[in-house]
Amino acid sequence: MALAQAEAPPAEAGAGAAAAVSGTDAAPADAMPEEEPVELAQGNTVMPSGHDITPVEMEDGRWRNDEGIPTFNVEDGVVDFATFNGFRRYHAECHVCHGPDGEGSTYAPALKNSVLRMDYYDFMQVVASGKQGTNSVMPAFGTNKNVWCYIDDIYVYLLAHGTDTIGRGRPAQRADKPDEYTAQEDACMSS
Repeated sequence: MALAQAEAPPAEAGAGAAAAVSGTDAAPADAMPEEEPVELAQGNTVMPSGHDITPVEMEDGRWRNDEGIPTFNVEDGVVDFATFNGFRRYHAECHVCHGPDGEGSTYAPALKNSVLRMDYYDFMQVVASGKQGTNSVMPAFGTNKNVWCYIDDIYVYLLAHGTDTIGRGRPAQRADKPDEYTAQEDACMSS
């Protein structure tokens, strides 16, 4: 089972994570700094955070890199099931503040850019524990099964969109849902 589904990371794992996710202490819209998009050189799979997003193996129905960190797999325009589900879960739980497709809003930063800059574990920490800003609050989602059971999916969806591997909107084609994914999902939602 992946760390994301097993337990929330310890508080010390997220040092600096809140600033990386929000970019600031959520100032009023007219004071919110623009977050520069991250662009990778053609064919580069190493993120500014330092991890390589090349899919190496599937575990629990989700693709992972050589460090076991979730990543996406898109072949001939067909997204893996977890990335597709990440789109669905992001738009069910996150888009109200962070905008459609992780593009950001006047209220919250563009997560499609934030996930490229920050460490996976820092991302997990902020989602699990939340963040208090000056004028807003990122709620903690560590006990919300509709987020936490699918946090890896949300993460890989944002990575895929942030790297422009998939565009805006619902992915047109997706792979079938692996049996291992269903087993892990059922275990998480019933625990």
